[in-house]
Amino acid sequence: MGGDHGPSVVIPAVARAIAVLPGSVRFLLHGDEAAIAAELSKHGGVAGRVEVRHSDRVVGMDEKPAQALRRSKGTSMWNAVEAVREGQAVAAVSAGNTGALMAISKLILRMAVDMERPALVASMPTPRGVTTFLDVGANIDCDAERLVEFAIMGEAFHRAAHGVPRPTVGLLNVGSEEMKGHEEVREANRVLREGKIDLDYKGFVEGDDITRGAVDVIVTDGFTGNVALKSMEGAARFVTAELRGALSGGVFASLGALLARPALLKFRERLSPPPTAPFLGLNGIVLKCHGGATVRDFAVAIRVAVDLARSNFTAEIERNMRRLPDALAEPMAEPAAEVVQGADE
Repeated sequence: MGGDHGPSVVIPAVARAIAVLPGSVRFLLHGDEAAIAAELSKHGGVAGRVEVRHSDRVVGMDEKPAQALRRSKGTSMWNAVEAVREGQAVAAVSAGNTGALMAISKLILRMAVDMERPALVASMPTPRGVTTFLDVGANIDCDAERLVEFAIMGEAFHRAAHGVPRPTVGLLNVGSEEMKGHEEVREANRVLREGKIDLDYKGFVEGDDITRGAVDVIVTDGFTGNVALKSMEGAARFVTAELRGALSGGVFASLGALLARPALLKFRERLSPPPTAPFLGLNGIVLKCHGGATVRDFAVAIRVAVDLARSNFTAEIERNMRRLPDALAEPMAEPAAEVVQGADE
């Protein structure tokens, strides 16, 4: 029921997913039964693979997480996440209030690791496909242990969601040299470099590597990740707007735009923000689709949820998490006194 469009997007997305997913995949739809039934009537062949669970309460898109948490029990969002905890569903997908979904998921499912909040993941387009980028806003202050946890979770997610057998991992920094960056990022680099964690770690990467596809997974703290994500989204909107202006500047430009329309639509889709952000670190699978999600966007989120549910990425995370205490035990060597941290002048 959440998001800007509710059942008018969710139900067609479910229908689209059902058309390509095997018959063993079924759906629990939580929300207003009458509104859901009205949409289901437009999509023949779907009803046999869905079960509707009525809820006349929803979490508002403008509610603050603490407020939503106090009154969320029995809402469609609460019931969807609770179904994961009870084993009635393998994953929950919502386009509703992000903060509320995160708070409800943490309360119901609990954290699999000692994190303040689940890590938010974005799949960024690159010439090589996509780069998994985390955290993009949930955990603002991160120590070395937290960054290594992000690397473990991001690597397992990328393999499950994007089918890469051995994803490469990089740590975002102000330079590629090992002496650069603050203490937390250098300590995380040391732990990942030593190889006690079973990852294909490639070292430090820089901001332009995010969309260049230098590695499959890029790890950073939530503050830096959110700034980077919003900057790239703003740049994409700027380029799109400038291109639109240039192609409407006269008869010949408009004619050229008409001829190039299929390519331009593909270009716009390529620059669109990631449609879904999984919450990593929970004892269960929860995916957040953005509030203005289209049918295609929500269908993509469903496919990612199915891919994660079919994989053993949670077991892989647990295996590497067990190795983390030993990997963190060795202290980091002190940096040389003459080294100046920071980006190149």
